[in-house]
Amino acid sequence: MQERFTNEPMLDVYIYETSQFLGQLEQIILECEKERGFSFSSINEIFRIMHTIKGSSAMMMFQNISVLAHTAEDLFYFLREEKPLNTDSSLICDSIFQSIDFIKVEIEKIKNGDGADGNSNEIVETIKSILSELKAANGGQKTLQETTPREEQPKKYYISQDRTNTLMYQYAYKAVIFFEDDCELENIRAFTVLHELKEAAGEIYHEPDNLEDSKECIDKIQKDGFQVFFQSNESYEQIKELLESTLFLKKLELTELEEKEISYGKELAKITEAVSEAAKTPLKESRMTAGPGMISVNVTKLDKLMDLVGEMVIAEAMVTQNTDLRGLELGNFQKAARQLKKITDELQDTVMSIRMVPLGPVFLKMQRIVRDMSRQLNKKITLRIIGEDTEVDKNIIEHISDPLMHLVRNAADHGIEDPEERILKSKDSTGVITLEAKNAGGNVHIIIKDDGKGLSTEDILKKAQNQNLLFKNPADMEEKEIFNLLFLPGFSTKDSISEYSGRGVGMDVVMQNIRGVGGTVSIDGKPGAGTTITLSIPLTLAIIDGMNLRVGNSYYTIPTISIIESLRPQSKDIVIDPEGREMLLIRGQCYPILRLHNYYSVENGITEFTKGIIVIVKQDNRNFCIFADALMGQQQVVVKSLPAYIQKIKKVKGLAGCTLLGDGSISLILDIAGLAEYEESIKLR
Repeated sequence: MQERFTNEPMLDVYIYETSQFLGQLEQIILECEKERGFSFSSINEIFRIMHTIKGSSAMMMFQNISVLAHTAEDLFYFLREEKPLNTDSSLICDSIFQSIDFIKVEIEKIKNGDGADGNSNEIVETIKSILSELKAANGGQKTLQETTPREEQPKKYYISQDRTNTLMYQYAYKAVIFFEDDCELENIRAFTVLHELKEAAGEIYHEPDNLEDSKECIDKIQKDGFQVFFQSNESYEQIKELLESTLFLKKLELTELEEKEISYGKELAKITEAVSEAAKTPLKESRMTAGPGMISVNVTKLDKLMDLVGEMVIAEAMVTQNTDLRGLELGNFQKAARQLKKITDELQDTVMSIRMVPLGPVFLKMQRIVRDMSRQLNKKITLRIIGEDTEVDKNIIEHISDPLMHLVRNAADHGIEDPEERILKSKDSTGVITLEAKNAGGNVHIIIKDDGKGLSTEDILKKAQNQNLLFKNPADMEEKEIFNLLFLPGFSTKDSISEYSGRGVGMDVVMQNIRGVGGTVSIDGKPGAGTTITLSIPLTLAIIDGMNLRVGNSYYTIPTISIIESLRPQSKDIVIDPEGREMLLIRGQCYPILRLHNYYSVENGITEFTKGIIVIVKQDNRNFCIFADALMGQQQVVVKSLPAYIQKIKKVKGLAGCTLLGDGSISLILDIAGLAEYEESIKLR
């Protein structure tokens, strides 16, 4: 990015929109590749995306991206206009995927504040070569010098995303905008006008048609003004008000056009025809972008709003559970408190729903991974996606993207066999990986399933022994315990390291990330029958349902989702195993007991089991007991991070955060996964 450009909000918009366009483009190309050809609507869609990326990149002075998008635009312009026969769609898809990857890398550089300095010449030449071959094969001249007909086109258009509504606009306008003298950067200010009009207008035609950074363009805007023709449903007064808000506006000439003036010539007619065709083919929901009834909101503002709602939940609890009110009969107060709670709950639900986003975009990214790995590994793999509309909190999405990538890569690399091997096993030569999401109570289950070679407990144990990762007698291990060895750092079932696996890192990343958001991972499989991995993740991290416990003068909170039951044991329920550990014997099952007062060195805690309370919790299909003095009740709690000085001075195991209770006390939120690890380590000593 050039140093002279300092409009950061505009850069944010550019990054956001270009990233969205790249995601859409990737899905369109994947579908075209699957169908082995480009439909009319797909060509128009790709053309529109490349055209927009080209224009916006040029305005932001990212010339390498702009040139690449322009070259791809030329290719799809030819496909749209000439409709050539015998097109090698595979070659074209490869080149567009290369273009997408290049632009993604450049966007990441821009996000990090680095310059977009990548060299796109090789990809540009590849696309030009494809275009040249197409022209030669369809009666044109096979010379690279003549592969740029788009330069000769006198008109270019900014095509709104919501093209299907184009024919429904009621009004057409011509606006001539003159900027103040010496305001400089007239071409960028003209682009800002187009950006502001995008939500209110359909197709936009502008003169100068090319707003790239050139003296000719700036001189023309200074002399004749920036002329914009567009259609809209907004009234004359509304459009005028919108345009008059333009920065450095010196003069505005706004004219409402007659119906006969709406057509801007031959080129517009072509685009109108394309829009009409596109309207006949409804776009898939995954490609649709925000309509006029939706706005984009900065995530930071949503985080701030969520924090405020969390504070309100705490304040509401502090008022309604105030110790000064105990024993008082306050009918009106109780009525008002119930109304306050109702409003607080509704506000909390609304804010949380705003933060919820579908898993679809994350799932769709996996299609590209499967496609690339299929080619690299010479395998035939199909990815099935189910339940992509399932929603979770945006913060959760950011934590599960990497685990999903590792699991899908493992399924493609470890699970799915080569086509020849599958045929020998009487399987279809094409393997199937299924990615499914569904709601399950307060959690979301994400299931990654393949129909590959499955899991062999004997092979896993053998590998674990060879890698010195077995800390328990194999004869005493249950099947789930053996499968959980796959999540150990450094464990791999592969003998050699490849581009995709073999280092024993991926599954450890999966476990750590999922536990980091309070989720669990379970794995199941049979030899020859495929593998199924289930991720159970909470809907949100901000506010959870918790059960409060008291130990001495300290308070602890357990997420209710981890609790199986609680009870006050009798003396006969407590047994000591041969290794001297205290166990709860209930309904024929023994569960180890963790005394919280011992673990956290709490003084004045109850030591006799029959006078305290035991809570049975579950983690990764493993149950154990937590012993505390008393249950203090269930309530929604706002999860806060532990103070920084505690995290810096001492790493306290088994704590996920803290929260503020209604009486102003601080309660520590227990990390059940961490406590389960501690219990497991005691068992192995």
